[in-house]
Amino acid sequence: MIVARNIEKSFGPLTVLKGITLSINKGEIVSIVGASGAGKSTLLHILGTLDKADSGFIELNGIKVNYLSERKISDFRNRHIGFVFQFHHLLPEFTALENICIPAFIAKRPKKEAENRAMELLEFMNLKDRSNHKPSELSGGEQQRVAVARALVNNPDVILADEPSGNLDSNSAVELHKLFFRLRDTFSQTYIIATHNTDLANMADRKLTIRDGVIVQ
Repeated sequence: MIVARNIEKSFGPLTVLKGITLSINKGEIVSIVGASGAGKSTLLHILGTLDKADSGFIELNGIKVNYLSERKISDFRNRHIGFVFQFHHLLPEFTALENICIPAFIAKRPKKEAENRAMELLEFMNLKDRSNHKPSELSGGEQQRVAVARALVNNPDVILADEPSGNLDSNSAVELHKLFFRLRDTFSQTYIIATHNTDLANMADRKLTIRDGVIVQ
């Protein structure tokens, strides 16, 4: 489902990725581990089309995203890729339901359809009774589950998660890790998770280790 070939990326004189090649199958949960600064987040951002590689190419679902225009890349990202970050990036003035709906509204889906899908996801995550709560009224674990629901609202093919449990207490982290697997089994999506959490990394179907800008394992 995802193919990356010879991905290289530098920031000024610092070369972060030195020829990353990988392939990921539909429905896989793949963890990416490595020391801070090894290039995990950079690789995730490139796979998610949030950043461009200096060289190499990426193919998602048979589409070579390198050759798309900026507008088409933005549309492709909105419809096919979901993102979960360490910090929830929820908009504080909006409710949980409204935050989840935002990507659907960007995709120009009808309001009622978007809200129905958001409520389905809230119910799946045992947050239906929190739908009208704003982020400040939710716990850290609840906020992160809302962020996961937001990533899922457009039924993307792949979810990219960057240190998703890095800002959670241990119990919330365990619940989030279990949630990813329940979601995969329910919705058949692919997950790529960059993490320092050993437990989460080892739960994955496959673990990739980045060291000195290359995959060593």
